[in-house]
Amino acid sequence: MTPSFCVKKTLVLFLSLAIMNPAAVLIPKDAMAGDSSPDSFKGSESKQNTSELMLYGGPGTRAPLVQWYLEELAVPYEYISLDLRADEHRQPEYLAINPMGKVPAIVDGNFNLWESGAILLYLAEKNGEIPDSIEGRSEINQWVIFANATLGPGLFREELRAREMPRLLTPLNQILEKQSFLLGADLSVADVAVGSYLHYARVALSLEYDQYPAVEAYLNRLSERPAFQKTLGQR
Repeated sequence: MTPSFCVKKTLVLFLSLAIMNPAAVLIPKDAMAGDSSPDSFKGSESKQNTSELMLYGGPGTRAPLVQWYLEELAVPYEYISLDLRADEHRQPEYLAINPMGKVPAIVDGNFNLWESGAILLYLAEKNGEIPDSIEGRSEINQWVIFANATLGPGLFREELRAREMPRLLTPLNQILEKQSFLLGADLSVADVAVGSYLHYARVALSLEYDQYPAVEAYLNRLSERPAFQKTLGQR
């Protein structure tokens, strides 16, 4: 069994379990290339950044998708990698940030927020990336919720994949045949949410999207972005 196969097998297990109970399981640090940051919640090795926003994550978590969006927005942040095997996410200091003991979470000034989808929407709102109309805002919400609640389980739960993958990717392919991104000509937080799951599935499950050429071209387009390559592309 090759090392790369072991990595993919471990990542599949994590993401499949995370769909049902997010952040409840952990991938070994050596199984996630590019996510072996020495930054620690309790240690003194965390990045010395003067930014106000702090992102808490760890190996094998969904923090990289939040990092991707922060990089797209050019928002300064400090990334703090928790040692989940040492239960740093269960310590009182972190539970004061997220009482559920899950990651990712952010601290922005005096404001704490957890759940990756909620964090993405908050960052979009704060940085002027949410439409003014209720219809536009609802469309953004729709795609972020779709990524977490529908696309993720449809791709990663083996008992659902054969049925759900064509049901989900066929209309997605039709949308992307007409436009470069989910909401039109420009990247939005919707693409970060949906694109992250498509990427995770391609890496973890070796899923091929050749039956959905517009989806494949879309994911390749996302993966060429410098912010993606700096963050999610390292996984």
